[in-house]
Order: sequence, then C-alpha cells, then structure tokens
Amino acid sequence: MLKHDRPGRPTSVKARRRTHEPPAAIAQLGWRYHHLGIPHAKPRAEEQHLPELGVHVCGFETSPYGIEWMRFEERCRVPEVVKNVPHVAFAVDDLDEALEGKQILIPPTAPSTGVRVAFFLHDGAPVELLEFQSPRRPVRGRRGAAAGRTRPPTRA
Repeated sequence: MLKHDRPGRPTSVKARRRTHEPPAAIAQLGWRYHHLGIPHAKPRAEEQHLPELGVHVCGFETSPYGIEWMRFEERCRVPEVVKNVPHVAFAVDDLDEALEGKQILIPPTAPSTGVRVAFFLHDGAPVELLEFQSPRRPVRGRRGAAAGRTRPPTRA
C-alpha cells in the first residue's frame, strides 16, 4: 500500500504491487487507461496526416487495445523523448492536480474542444494525461494550442 501525505495523493514512497494488482495510478488515483502511443519511422496504412503538427497518426480509432501509432516529421515540436519512446496515456478528472510534482514535458494545452492534455516524464518515459470536459467540469486552459497536440482534434 502507498503511504499518503494527504488523501488521494501518494507520497514518493515506492510501494511494491502484486502481479494481480493494478498500478497505483489506477488503483489509488483513479486514473483510467486511455491509450498506448508508439512512435514509428515508416509510413503505415491509413495514417492520418496532421500537417499543422507535423505528425502522422493511425490506430486510435480502430485498435481494440487502445494502441496509437505516431510518425513524427522532423519539424514536429515535441520533445525528443516523445518522438522516440512509447507513452502510456490516462484520462484524469483534474489535469492540474494530477500534474502536481511531476516533471512536465509538454504543459497543459487544449488541442481540441472539450479536452486538455499534458505530458510528464516518469523514470525516463513520457506519460500523457487527458482531461475531458464533462457537464459538471468545463475544460480550462487555452483553446487550439497545438504545441502538445499529437492526435486529430476529432477524437475527443
């Protein structure tokens, strides 16, 4: 079990989980798996090109496992670790709270209506967090900021 410095917020103490237990992000923080982003170098069938971002994406809408393939153009302005290392993405209820104390790679941005995203670095790997607008919780932040967007705006 993780120790908590306040309710719902684990401290930096590393807890060991058993093989049948979900990770603390899910079990304790309530984050929900959204997708696995895998960078690749060669064109794939059915890629969507997002010219404003300099990225080609495919798989998100069709993968039963939530796998998204991403091919970045040289001009794409995301950190190299995002271009080269797979990332896991979680949907969260409060993006700002979820980012507290994290090493931010891509600060919160609103790539499309109804969603805010950000990336942080964990143990050398990028992690993406997404906050979706709900009737009770409007999305905060700037609209249309493309710096951190890595997927089509129609997906939200």
